[in-house]
Amino acid sequence: MGTIPEPEEFRARARHWLTTVARPRAAEGEWGSGSDSVAVFENWTEEEERAHTARAQEWERLRYDQGWGALNWAEAYGGRDLPAYYTGLYRAEEAAFDVPQRTEIFPVTQQLVAPAIGIWGTDEQKERWLRPMLRTDELACQLFSETEAGSDLAAVRTKAVRDGDSWVLNGHKIWTSGARVATWGVAVCRTDPDVRKHAGITVFLVRMDAPGVTVRPIRQMTGGASFNEVYLDGVRVPDTDRLGPVGEGWRVTLSVLAAERLDSGGLGLDNADRALDLARNQPRPLTGGDQRQAADLYVCALVQRLIGLRVTAALVAGREPGAEASVGKLYATGTMRRTSDLVSELLGPRLAADTGEWGTYAWTEHVLGAPGYSIAGGTDEIQRTILAERVLGLPKEPTR
Repeated sequence: MGTIPEPEEFRARARHWLTTVARPRAAEGEWGSGSDSVAVFENWTEEEERAHTARAQEWERLRYDQGWGALNWAEAYGGRDLPAYYTGLYRAEEAAFDVPQRTEIFPVTQQLVAPAIGIWGTDEQKERWLRPMLRTDELACQLFSETEAGSDLAAVRTKAVRDGDSWVLNGHKIWTSGARVATWGVAVCRTDPDVRKHAGITVFLVRMDAPGVTVRPIRQMTGGASFNEVYLDGVRVPDTDRLGPVGEGWRVTLSVLAAERLDSGGLGLDNADRALDLARNQPRPLTGGDQRQAADLYVCALVQRLIGLRVTAALVAGREPGAEASVGKLYATGTMRRTSDLVSELLGPRLAADTGEWGTYAWTEHVLGAPGYSIAGGTDEIQRTILAERVLGLPKEPTR
């Protein structure tokens, strides 16, 4: 590993590079100007999603090719072997420039799936997938959730049956973000129904354009379709696309889930800041209740940011964050709920009436979308169970 630059030196270099390839983001105008979008989940059509994904891929490839992409990865995979928190330092600088928004498919591919391949993949799989995923030539989605399993991911019913050098997959996945633009899906499957449920799972990478794969969008309350259900009907997957040993899929899955929770600490903070701006710019004096709700949101968002710093500190110290990740996820969903409560109180009927007034009806996108994150990435109940077992030392619930 080469010499690690000091954080301020690194940020200065990143800032200089960004000035050569992107325009500075326009300074926020006065309240009431610019976009008032606070959507939690985008409402794009498939054509819009594909077009935006293509623009974001162009930017990701440029970053990767010029050494600003896979910062914490080894040089063998196009990285610079820097500590993980340097990615956060870079993101802080990039936020000041007008570059394409990273939709969920990008962190899933680069920060969840690629690291899992780095841990569990064979040398051939690492050579085959890591560089293309880090560069975003290949994009991956998660084929985890199922309607029957609920929050108990180990209760998956999608079956994978061995057939010579291949596996045949049959099942139904749901709530899959990015399925329309992904080239690969990471599928958690049941390969042995006769052992305890955590032991009979295997993970596969499935081509999303393979025969038998059907993607159907799920209509959201907001009118868009960010999520999809994915049907696997006799999909044939070569054994070379199996990730990890047969029957060890639960451990592979946990690797992905741990990374997902680490990445969720910043959820909702931008909208929390926008809600506090809304409170400052009300055309009427704030009531005592308004002020208490605004103060509560401010403190919650501040604590969430501090937890994010603790996660970063753990990474700097060379250890994997544990409880901090679950606490951060809980605080993120709490911040989003408090944001909804505050804007609902401030706007009243203006929230529900599309009058064209800036910064009013647009908040329905947040109010309707925010509850989804109390489920996504591990439900609030799952996070509390993790804390009860791993921090408080309470006994685990008996497995059936």
